[in-house]
Formats: sequence, C-alpha cells, structure tokens
Amino acid sequence: MSHSDHPSMPRRRFLTAAAGVGVGAGAVIIGASPAQARAVPEPNIFSCSAWSARPPSSPVSLAGNNPNKIIVHHTAFPNTADTGQTGSFAIAHEIQDLHMDTNGWIDTGNHFTISRTGYIMEGRHRSLERLLAGSNMVVSAHTVGQNTQSIGIENNGTYITATPPTLLWASLVSLCSYICYQYNLSPTQIYGHRDFNDTECPGDKLYSMLPQLRSDTAARM
Repeated sequence: MSHSDHPSMPRRRFLTAAAGVGVGAGAVIIGASPAQARAVPEPNIFSCSAWSARPPSSPVSLAGNNPNKIIVHHTAFPNTADTGQTGSFAIAHEIQDLHMDTNGWIDTGNHFTISRTGYIMEGRHRSLERLLAGSNMVVSAHTVGQNTQSIGIENNGTYITATPPTLLWASLVSLCSYICYQYNLSPTQIYGHRDFNDTECPGDKLYSMLPQLRSDTAARM
C-alpha cells in the first residue's frame, strides 16, 4: 500500500462529464499513417495547485531519466463514495497528510491519484509538469527500489475482493495510455506494487485485472 507544482489550473481539453477524459482537437496522434493513427488524448488531470495541495516540506527532486514502467496501487481506504470534485480533492488531501505527517515524506508519495468517481489528480508536485513535457520524472516514494524509474498511480479504495468502479477504471486506462505515449512505454510495462515489494497492494482483484489493464491501454493507443 502506498499512502504518499504545476501552476496551471486543471486541463480540460478532453473532459467528459463524469470520468474527466475524452477526445478533442488537441489530441496527440500516433501511428504510421492517417488510416492507422489512433488518438492518445491528454486526460483531465487536476494539478496540485487545483486541489490546493500543501507545499512539499523540501523541494522535490528529478530523477534525471524517464520512467521505464508504471506501478499500480490502491489506497486500502474504505470503498465509500468520494463523490465528485469535492470528495475527490478531500481524498488527495487525506493521502498527502498521511504521507507527510505519518510517513514523514516530503510530499505525496505517488505521482498521480485517481478517485472512485474517476477524477485524476497530481500527487507529488511537478509530476504533471514532467508528464506533459514527456521527459524526466519526479523522484517519488511509492515503491521501494522503484522510485527513480516508475510512475506510481494510487487508486482510491480497497480492491482485495471488490472491483474498481467503472469511472475509476476508465480514468486509469486513460492515464496509463497517456503516460505510455508521453514516455514511449509499452503497456506491457504496467505492474502492481506487489511485483516489487512484500504487500497485498493493489489488492487481489485489481492485481488480477492488470492483464486487462495492459490490453485496454494497448487498445486505446
């Protein structure tokens, strides 16, 4: 379990009403030809400033390299509603407070957080900045031994037996596909926290869905 600024307001070029993702005129196009090209839209990601995150206790560091993988987590919080923007932002604050005040970290440990209602939020400061640039990454605190080479995504809830909500899953696929495109990663490089550390995270159910996540991410790309 991992319980871990970009100055712009949330990016909305690809907003849909609930999940906060979609396709628009600014979509990134990949592929060998127009007939084969598929859009990899930039999800609507709320920056640290958008959800009024606390400043880091000391400056975040850059790894000096691009990530080579994505690591999926769950918060292990109760599967209660985090309805809409207000509830989603509250979860981001709860995670940051836990990571800074209890774990003693400088900031939220993960790069991005997804609420049960599908809101994607920047976790550690400057993560969104580097993702949008598609170069370098912020040193994180979500997985021992992987914090200078992996992007950590925190999914709110406990997924030992429960399935992630549809809105959360849609945003997770959207975020993973955009990360893979920006950093030139293969969807095969999506892992669970337990692949590297002795933990139940991201829960038996979500972990069992990682092959589907890789497949859905590849299809979206």
